[in-house]
Amino acid sequence: MTNLFDAHSIVTTLGLLGVLGIIFAETGLLIGLFFPGDSLLFIAGLAASGSAQEILGTHLPVLPLMIGAPISAIVGSQVGYWFGAKVGPRYFDRPDGRFFNQRRVQVTEKWINKYGTGKALIFSRYIPFVRTLINPLAGIIKIPARQFFIYNVIGAIIWTQSVIGLGLFLGDKISGSVDKYLLPIIGLIILFSMVPVAIEVIKEINTKRNLS
Repeated sequence: MTNLFDAHSIVTTLGLLGVLGIIFAETGLLIGLFFPGDSLLFIAGLAASGSAQEILGTHLPVLPLMIGAPISAIVGSQVGYWFGAKVGPRYFDRPDGRFFNQRRVQVTEKWINKYGTGKALIFSRYIPFVRTLINPLAGIIKIPARQFFIYNVIGAIIWTQSVIGLGLFLGDKISGSVDKYLLPIIGLIILFSMVPVAIEVIKEINTKRNLS
């Protein structure tokens, strides 16, 4: 049975279509807050490497993955943007729920305000939950559609190609011994992606202390 919240399970049981579907859902649907993003792209890269069969027991076609991944991320983000523009703040002003909480919304809003539209949309690709929430929030605050689309495309290409590329590279370099490296590498990717959020939370705590 496929575990949709486990990157290894998605790649080995659902293959290319499963990877592309999860990438779309993670960037376009609120339930995507719980789906793997960076780790999925990394393992997909491993699965597309020359040593994929030996490493994971499966193989993904390189070209369809490299083309399909950014397209899925772009389309997903556009759906999220459309959702935010149509539904508006009435959905995101609700109390904490199952799929998101107000702290995540606030962090995402601060992300946009701090870095501006371009940098925020590009950098957010590497940050869990922010890359999901930033798209509908961009629609809510009425970021121009053309501007959003341009940075959406740029961010999606950079994110997918860099993380998949890392998996491809390491898959060829550490063939036959990847098992002992897999979890530490994924852990480092997740830890690295959470650093900006942690910094913002710490800054907020310090600001509140200084004001009290």
